[in-house]
Amino acid sequence: MEYTKITSELLELIKTAVGAESVFTDQDALDTYCHDETEDLKYYPEVVVKPKDTASVAALLKLCNAHHVPVTPRGGGTGLSGGALPVFGGVLLSMEKFKKIIDIDTENLQAVVEPGVITQEFMDAVAEKGLLYPIDPSSKGSCFIGGNVAHGSGGPRVVKYGTIREYILNLEVVLPTGEVIWTGANTLKYASGYNLTQLMIGSEGTLGVVTKIVAKLIPKVQHSVLMMASFSENEQACGAVSAIFRAGVIPSALEFMERRGVEWVIEYDDIKFDLKDGVNAFLLIEFDGDDMDAIFKDCERVNVVLEEFGCTDVLFADTAMQKDELWKIRRTMPESVKSNSIYKEEDTVVPRAALPKLIKGIKEIGGRYGFESVCYGHAGDGNLHVNIIKAGMSDEDWKSKLKDGIVEVFELTSALGGTISGEHGIGLVQKDFMPIKYSEIHLNLMRSIKKVFDPAGILNPGKIF
Repeated sequence: MEYTKITSELLELIKTAVGAESVFTDQDALDTYCHDETEDLKYYPEVVVKPKDTASVAALLKLCNAHHVPVTPRGGGTGLSGGALPVFGGVLLSMEKFKKIIDIDTENLQAVVEPGVITQEFMDAVAEKGLLYPIDPSSKGSCFIGGNVAHGSGGPRVVKYGTIREYILNLEVVLPTGEVIWTGANTLKYASGYNLTQLMIGSEGTLGVVTKIVAKLIPKVQHSVLMMASFSENEQACGAVSAIFRAGVIPSALEFMERRGVEWVIEYDDIKFDLKDGVNAFLLIEFDGDDMDAIFKDCERVNVVLEEFGCTDVLFADTAMQKDELWKIRRTMPESVKSNSIYKEEDTVVPRAALPKLIKGIKEIGGRYGFESVCYGHAGDGNLHVNIIKAGMSDEDWKSKLKDGIVEVFELTSALGGTISGEHGIGLVQKDFMPIKYSEIHLNLMRSIKKVFDPAGILNPGKIF
């Protein structure tokens, strides 16, 4: 696709539209915004724009649409699918100055927040008022809530509390043509035509730019406990996951970790943890609520299930320090794995009961292609992050054969009733795999929706399709 390059005249028009103080063309800015957390990918924008309000975003998009200039929206830059990479140059639209928590409505249990607010800061602000926003991805200390909306992000507590789709009531959105709309209503029910709010969630900045978010909140629970269960085999741990729910127990988090991932956390972060011989997999299981007796009863029921699946040991944490130490192992695992080797992370998701077949198949595929894998993730909702490690693969095999191996991983995932991304999105790096899961009819419907919202194709081009 051909787009207009940023000329000196266009640059002046952009400065007029949003204010010269919000426009950056220096090399430091271009270097900062040419990448996200996707492995080894860089695409340079021609200009970085950091508007402060909705009117400025609208003026910028109207201008870029008229001149056919590509615009790539960006949140905190923590994405793993290349969704914020300006692959066609043009304007990199950073939302980092949209960082106000506008209102926390304790009567209606909802909040209005700008998209540049860091997720952890938003969670902390509502917690001070006795409320809970339970969407907490691993990068919650640095990712923006707007990016979470754009990617349909999740986190460990999706298993009990639901996905981000259940907590976004309404969105203020600037369309690629510059018009501003609210997608829905600040209500818990919505049956008034097509639900544009849900359409925007997970659209990865390809349909519009979110400038305000109305989020649902719930009362904060008073207590939580954490269990770390050890297993000798991956399939045992993964098999226990579905059985826990069949026993009538719903944890607030249920995470899977492989031994190799824990080893790398210990090495990388100097975390003290007694990693015993013969232990090759872990489940991190959290329960929360207001009644400690009920929580302990759930723990007892889960213990019975764990024993049935060959659990060798259970650590029980009920103090804040103990819980933080165990959670730190899981939350630092992505960076620990990333630090050890050239790698590529995939984001598979299957029905819970299919997890044992998925992880067994992943290991078999890796054996055939010569790559290692370190798996961990939100097992409670069937979401397994597969970190493919170069290890002994030659450079030539890594370049020429790896994609075939990933195709097999996704074919297995699809055959098990799953899909190719649970929370990281499709972005740039996953789009070639979309036909594994979706027919051309399905993909053409998505393309048609994109064209209705963005007829000139200026907004985050090169992503998803």
